Amino acid sequence: MKIYSADTWTVEELREQASDAGRRVLVIPAADTKRAVLQTFGEVLDFPEHYGVNLDALNDSLHDFADTVTDDGKEPLTFIWQVPAAFRSDRSFGIICEILQDAESYAGKSLSVITVCL
Repeated sequence: MKIYSADTWTVEELREQASDAGRRVLVIPAADTKRAVLQTFGEVLDFPEHYGVNLDALNDSLHDFADTVTDDGKEPLTFIWQVPAAFRSDRSFGIICEILQDAESYAGKSLSVITVCL
């Protein structure tokens, strides 16, 4: 997982770099509470209805999603996760980063994660 500052790179610049590298891009919009972040991941990644909107469910659903990305025969995927300053001080920010890193490792080159600190 790479972490960038929005003062240095815009989301659009990072999206273009990933696209130029032959990767699909999904942008995870900013949310400033744990629950809103978990809901946003579920909506953008189209997690199943039984997604529990908690950290364990995020971990499980991301691994299932990584399996899908690895097996879909399409270009590799990059998430660009926008993180506002208010959420970075939340304890769950670090846990979500660990979950994302684990999913990224699990998927190999099929999935990469970029975090943009707004």
